[in-house]
Amino acid sequence: MLSIHTENIGEMAIIECEGGIVGSEAAFKLREGVTLQRGARIIVLDLSDVFAIEAEGLGMLVFLQRWAYDHDLRLKLFNPRQSVQDRLEHAKSMREFDIATLDEMMAFLVAPTADMPPLPKYQI
Repeated sequence: MLSIHTENIGEMAIIECEGGIVGSEAAFKLREGVTLQRGARIIVLDLSDVFAIEAEGLGMLVFLQRWAYDHDLRLKLFNPRQSVQDRLEHAKSMREFDIATLDEMMAFLVAPTADMPPLPKYQI
């Protein structure tokens, strides 16, 4: 079961995810949590406490990446566990996601939108 908690800091929304992104119910819960953040310019999915991600979750992450691009938002993943990172790599989706480093997260917390690089061109 997936639980999410959202914290807004300026124009940045941090969505802390806990549990598994397994099954359509979890995927739709993640979609709702992200798409409600229309006031944010940067959305960070903190995956520190996500222990598993399956096909529905991977598909939803691809959808959310495209949704964010279409809405001129930056979607970043933060601190995925090795098991989640392995699933992303196995699905050949890793290159589509922007994984924030700890240094980037610290910089965002200080100035969430200052000197934000332009969005990369989305490729299918």
